[in-house]
Amino acid sequence: MLLPLSLILCFSKLLSKLCEKLHLPQVVGLLLAGVLLGVVHSLTGQAVISDAAIAGLGFLAKIGVILIMFSAGLETDVRQIRAVGLPAVFITLAGVVVPMGLGFVVAWAFAGFDPSAVVRSLFYGCILTATSVSVTVASLRELGKLQGKVGSTIVAAAILDDIIGVVVLSFIISLGSESGGENPWMVLLRTLLFFLFAAALGIVLRWVFRRLSERMSHHRTIPIMGLAACFFFAYASERWFGVADITGAFFAGLVLSGNRDAAYIDRRSDIMSYMVFGPVFFANIGINADFSGLNLTVLAFGVCFLLAGIVGKVLGCGLTARLCGYSTRDSLRVGVGMVVRAEVALICAQRGVDSGIIDASILPFILVLIIVTSFLAPVFLKLSYDWERDERIRSI
Repeated sequence: MLLPLSLILCFSKLLSKLCEKLHLPQVVGLLLAGVLLGVVHSLTGQAVISDAAIAGLGFLAKIGVILIMFSAGLETDVRQIRAVGLPAVFITLAGVVVPMGLGFVVAWAFAGFDPSAVVRSLFYGCILTATSVSVTVASLRELGKLQGKVGSTIVAAAILDDIIGVVVLSFIISLGSESGGENPWMVLLRTLLFFLFAAALGIVLRWVFRRLSERMSHHRTIPIMGLAACFFFAYASERWFGVADITGAFFAGLVLSGNRDAAYIDRRSDIMSYMVFGPVFFANIGINADFSGLNLTVLAFGVCFLLAGIVGKVLGCGLTARLCGYSTRDSLRVGVGMVVRAEVALICAQRGVDSGIIDASILPFILVLIIVTSFLAPVFLKLSYDWERDERIRSI
């Protein structure tokens, strides 16, 4: 496994730097590194990447996704949601329901409206609920619009979007697990019990970490204990409640996000994720991307799926923003700003593949969705604000 690990880290860094120069998310470079190594793995007689190495990389990738979701929870700012208020809540709900509905319809239609394919189709829709606004935030910051009404709304809605998306993901994984046949009400009950457990334990952890911060602020003990909490939440959520381990990791981060050393915990834990586990997770997706099953039907489904992902966010978030009193131009900016996908969409898709709910042939289309939306959002936002500035100049 050592040689594949060396190649992953080397190619991931080189390709992520290339993507950065092209104004693409670095995650695209990490995925391309995996695709490149996947091509090597598929070559007959190669001895670079063995099946045993793939199994080992898969284990490291599971740690990677848990660390990524823990970091996402740590970076969640609940105060920003409160600042924007109800519009962000309504925009988030529409940004979850509309893309998920369109994704479900597309997947179920291609499955011939087979009743046995309902859960699988719901999972395809769930993949489209995720929003990653890192590209949008960078674009708005560059334009000096991040602290405005549009910027604050997009950031707050994306935070809520991740929370709701992770919960829906756990629910559908429970329904569609290969053990199968679970009563949906029991799944819902276990999910609610997990939240009660997380809230109760969270109160205790907040007190413990507040005392730790008072006594030894910025001491390495704090991030170590933070990681211990992350792994415990991840274990408890899946083992005791049947909720996805990434949900537990996310809520562990959410519990600690209000601590005064949250940024320090995030920075220290991110070192592990950024150096090893994160690149392995994304590269592992690329390595396991299955292009062999591509045919005209799969290609048609992929194209419709991509359109559902783009149109669902633009219409769902944009029209809701308009109903909440935003101008037509600002509503369109919100819709386009929410369309970008990255880590969470990949995580959802990979968990679906790992759980046997969906087919790995969807992974290449998720990669295309990330690239297309990452180009679309920054270009549109810049043109939009440039047009607005030119209109003001002409009116003087």
